[in-house]
Amino acid sequence: MLAAVLPKTKSPWEIREIPTPEPSPTEVLIRIRASGLCYTDVHLSESSMFPLPFPAVLGHEPAGEIVALGSAVTTRKIGDRVGTNTLQSTCGRCEFCQKGKIVDCPEQKLLMIHQSGSHAEYMLAEASATLLLPDTMSFETAAPLLCAGNTVWSGLSIAKPQAEDRVAVLGVGGLGHLAIQYAKAAGYHTIAITRSEDKRALSKELGADELVADGDELQRIGGADVILSTANSYRTAVQSLWGLRPEGRLVLMGIAEEDLTLDSKTVFPQLMVNRQQIIGSQQNGRQFLAEAVSFAALHGIKPMVETFPLIQAATAYDRVAQGNVRFRAVLVNA
Repeated sequence: MLAAVLPKTKSPWEIREIPTPEPSPTEVLIRIRASGLCYTDVHLSESSMFPLPFPAVLGHEPAGEIVALGSAVTTRKIGDRVGTNTLQSTCGRCEFCQKGKIVDCPEQKLLMIHQSGSHAEYMLAEASATLLLPDTMSFETAAPLLCAGNTVWSGLSIAKPQAEDRVAVLGVGGLGHLAIQYAKAAGYHTIAITRSEDKRALSKELGADELVADGDELQRIGGADVILSTANSYRTAVQSLWGLRPEGRLVLMGIAEEDLTLDSKTVFPQLMVNRQQIIGSQQNGRQFLAEAVSFAALHGIKPMVETFPLIQAATAYDRVAQGNVRFRAVLVNA
């Protein structure tokens, strides 16, 4: 099979012919139809933040069809349209697994780190980690929802907004354009925070009720109870605190390479006097993945994607790394 291979850190991706894997008893073999290219792929390619099994096949937003079953698999069938995400399995024995908090298990088995990812024609996945996709949803739409959609829906959910809360989305990019759609479809008064003029217009099209440039403007229009920080800047995230209402929650889900710094003016009176919270969030459980996909199908939430054939994976990667994709790149196989 063909696969996009990263030979080593900071090296160009290569299209190589590698053996098609065979499923273990608990795995399924997926014919990948669409594989989202996430900025996490850039982080993994350019740094040693995680020990990759070089040569590595990245990709953790796979959508496709099951073409082979492991001998012990009974919950999936050949031909099933499925997706999965990074977390494949856990130990099942630690205190977190016993409480159902598998995302906190210290012995997680992850795509890309412990087994090959989805930037290939075929990929193995644990049957228990796969999600049946709605028949009405295309593979190209489903793929980014498996990470980006899951991330923003999960972050919105753990912030626990109430019925009349106001939700602000900081940054209108790969995560933010989905966060606006999810927040609006969930029934919240939705505010986009962006300085980009063209993204202000787009935010309105996506469902934003109001537009502001920063936390100060957010404060002047009444503030927000929840701020979903999807931008790659902690500085702007901290500045947005000035528009957070009392008992409000700032949810950090965008990764930045700068330090997160809180000065005395930020901590007091903002956080302490107003009883505010800063919450870290990525993907907080498999239930959120299922909800993110089904909710998107029900409400017509769609990622904005640019598609590339698998053989152009290196080109797609370069465009993502340079910030030249609006907003999600997806590798497709016919």
